[in-house]
Amino acid sequence: MTREEGRAPRGAIERIGEKAGRSWPSIEAAARLSAETRARLAALLREQIPCDTSAVVFGSLARGEYTTGSDLDWTLLIDGQADEGHFSQVQAITKLLKEAKFHEPGPTGVFGNVAFSHPILHQIGGQEDTNKNTTQRILLLLESLAIGKPDAHERVLRLVLSRYVEDDRGLHYGSKREIIPMFLLNDIVRYWRTVAVDFVYKQRERSSGWALRNAKLRMSRKLIFVSGLITCFGFELFGKDRATWADDGDRISTPALVRFLRERIRVTPLESLAEVLLRPAISAETARTLFDSYDAFLDLLSNEEERGRLKQLPLDEQLGHDPTFKRVRDIGREFQRGLDRLFFEEDPELRKLIQTYGVF
Repeated sequence: MTREEGRAPRGAIERIGEKAGRSWPSIEAAARLSAETRARLAALLREQIPCDTSAVVFGSLARGEYTTGSDLDWTLLIDGQADEGHFSQVQAITKLLKEAKFHEPGPTGVFGNVAFSHPILHQIGGQEDTNKNTTQRILLLLESLAIGKPDAHERVLRLVLSRYVEDDRGLHYGSKREIIPMFLLNDIVRYWRTVAVDFVYKQRERSSGWALRNAKLRMSRKLIFVSGLITCFGFELFGKDRATWADDGDRISTPALVRFLRERIRVTPLESLAEVLLRPAISAETARTLFDSYDAFLDLLSNEEERGRLKQLPLDEQLGHDPTFKRVRDIGREFQRGLDRLFFEEDPELRKLIQTYGVF
């Protein structure tokens, strides 16, 4: 199987636009700005990345959804031992980004510093797998992109995927015919539930910005989770030619499955969603519902006044009457309605997968 066969075709979003009879100007504008910003970052950081590291971006920039108000979520990923030079490099990068007028990452400490491959790879589960570590690992898989030197980023991605596949006994010895990486799927589900719980925790710790975080939870955070589900269901949805992958009868080799998963996570969450929406059983109406609502979400975030209002709205009894927040709520409900149709109503194979593996 070639590199392209395991991933969404180029132009999946354009193709779903043809199916839906729509264009989505805010999605297109965010994709253009993301590409321009990544090129600008690559030029800015060209001399700043040591050989055993990768500068990695996350969030809207990695997803191709960057707007003028977006934070720049980044980390210096170290594949090996840290030394004093790495921390000096982080300070230098932080200074460069500030001078270039990029918005700083949030105050959680997940971004804007160093990340080490060892805990990301070896502390999956257990007491040492903190929220920060889980977040770095799952977002590294589902929404990360190396700027400049990609070697460390690529090595860590493949090692993490290998760990999920190699430690998944069900994949190797289970009786089910479906190829579902349950170890990975359970960690993605755990991450999504952690995000939802931490959302409530943050409203106590820092209530400012609650409405903006709520908008992101309803839309972009949920999309990341959806793309994780699609990744884990990917072999059943997109890798049906088992003979290409099997190494022993009908068994799929670990390297082959790791390679397949690596190609799946190269696509952005929106591209992954678009590819699933291209399935014949999925209606054009469902495609319109999902992409119309996501385009409206990005349109809202790209509006400086509305984004600023969401940041400033107080968490009180008047919140539900604010027109901007009411728009957020309506957009989120439409997006959820589209997801319900996608996973539970129109496509029997998707419905079986989500009921069998996504619930219990």
